[in-house]
Amino acid sequence: MWNDLWAAMALMLVFEGILPFLSPQGMRRLLAAMAAVDDRGMRLSGLISMLAGLGLLYLVR
Repeated sequence: MWNDLWAAMALMLVFEGILPFLSPQGMRRLLAAMAAVDDRGMRLSGLISMLAGLGLLYLVR
């Protein structure tokens, strides 16, 4: 179980590093756009992201 958790964390870091590596300017624009989103919108996008991740995990497992 712990090996799966560490593998998942490692993959998360790899995926999060792709955009800043390939397009640093695009990453800056994305972060600026995210800073302009209100708290409710940010929470909603976080909830959708978590539910999508759980759904994908259910399908894979």
